[in-house]
Amino acid sequence: MPLNLFGIAFGLAGLAGTWTAAAAADLVPALVGDALWWAVLVVWLALLVRYVTKASRDDLRHPILGPFAALVPTTGLLMGGRLAGTWLTGGRVVIAVMLVLATVFAGWFVAHLLSGGLDIDTLHAGYLLPTVAASLVGAQSAALAGWRAIAVGAFGVGILFWFLIGSILLGRLALRPALPGPLLPTMAIFSAPPAVAGNAWFAINGGHLDTIDLLLLGTMVPLLLVQLFLTPGYLRQPFAHGFWALTFTIAASGTYTIHWLAGEHATAWRPLSGLVLALVTVLIGLIAYKSSSLALRKQLRHRAAAPAAV
Repeated sequence: MPLNLFGIAFGLAGLAGTWTAAAAADLVPALVGDALWWAVLVVWLALLVRYVTKASRDDLRHPILGPFAALVPTTGLLMGGRLAGTWLTGGRVVIAVMLVLATVFAGWFVAHLLSGGLDIDTLHAGYLLPTVAASLVGAQSAALAGWRAIAVGAFGVGILFWFLIGSILLGRLALRPALPGPLLPTMAIFSAPPAVAGNAWFAINGGHLDTIDLLLLGTMVPLLLVQLFLTPGYLRQPFAHGFWALTFTIAASGTYTIHWLAGEHATAWRPLSGLVLALVTVLIGLIAYKSSSLALRKQLRHRAAAPAAV
């Protein structure tokens, strides 16, 4: 099982987070967000069980798929952060365990990079996941658990590696051959850090918006504009499960936008927030529908081929 399939649970967690943010702003009932979080748990566990039965010792060293292993503890951090809102002790336990796993993997991953020998053409934006995404999501969850010092430290780690790895990725993407089609959706991850960092800082700052939030919002806007210009390239690619790489960027950006609209009480902030929520839900729902249809077609082809093989 390819590790990037954990992007399904990660993307659903992002969608659940957007609905939770909308519920916190009194835009929608909390019931929908809660149901989505349960769906995240079921999908995450199902993928984890399936992966464990098929895991290989070489998976983490795979130059393309290895970085996606970070999605396992990172999704767990998101679930722990949500749990902390209703059961603080349980949420803290989950967050602590997932923080340890994410930190150990990030340390090993950076050491693996520093050992050399990596072909630069294998790099893609998924290389931001083990350090940047895991640290920033960890910062958000630690803040929700009441561990502000840990949250600020994790936030700093995420920003540091966003600059370090992001600059390498920009050079690779600009100066080397274009990514192969199946990896093109990972380009969306390149635009995720401002929104993920913004949501983390919003949690660290107690739900208040300040200058740091303004800097992150200003950074998010042009990077999302980049994604709009990349969209025709995405649409030309045959659909595959790798398109789940788009979903967390969509969801995190939507969540941060809702935080801003609600926090600033912008003109017509309620209908605008509702529009953002609807857009995020439709886009991720479309990817989920196409992914389910693809899995069903593969299963039907497998069943049809089985008698012929006999």
